[in-house]
Amino acid sequence: AVVSTQSTGIDQLKELVVGKGAYVIFDCPGQVELYIHQSSFRNIVGHIAKWNIQLCVVSLVDSHYCADPSKFISVLLTSLSSMLHLELPHINVLSKIDLLSKMGPIDFQLNFYTEVLDLSYLLEKLDERVCGRQFVRLNSALVGLVEDYNLVSFYPLDVQEVSCLHRLCKAIDKANGYVYGEIEERTVLGLSQSVSTLEDNSEFDRSLQYQGT
Repeated sequence: AVVSTQSTGIDQLKELVVGKGAYVIFDCPGQVELYIHQSSFRNIVGHIAKWNIQLCVVSLVDSHYCADPSKFISVLLTSLSSMLHLELPHINVLSKIDLLSKMGPIDFQLNFYTEVLDLSYLLEKLDERVCGRQFVRLNSALVGLVEDYNLVSFYPLDVQEVSCLHRLCKAIDKANGYVYGEIEERTVLGLSQSVSTLEDNSEFDRSLQYQGT
């Protein structure tokens, strides 16, 4: 519904989100065409950006695409297109990592897919398939495009792992600028003052020990 709103809908959206808290999460539809070539969602994002709200896109992709080289290349292209089209900080996520072993074997270690390492190895796996051999030059050009931009990488997400969730939250905080905001600044200042107090107390304790000896 939000995607099709015009000026009146934008005004209503502004009333709902402005000044409501540190984080506002928009759970968006899964249709990728909204984020890679249609202008409606980008227009809405443009309006929100004017409200002094720091935005970040968190794009979740099922990790089972790693088990198929052609599908993973499609994921890379979709992620890159969305990043270029929306022109916002992006955090790409490979979700359901804990279920990956049940979805079929993958050709490489997980970090190959999360860090988007040398994709020529992925091409070799793709060219081994009948459908891949028919489009060798096309596949090579698509992979080269992803590597030339060098923008796409992924964070693995396992909802059972607290450290994994913490790492992802830190990445999102950094991407949307929260760590540089006033709330975080006050928190960091408070921690710094606490550390300074502890250091001063330690110096005082050491001086007392010295005088005692």
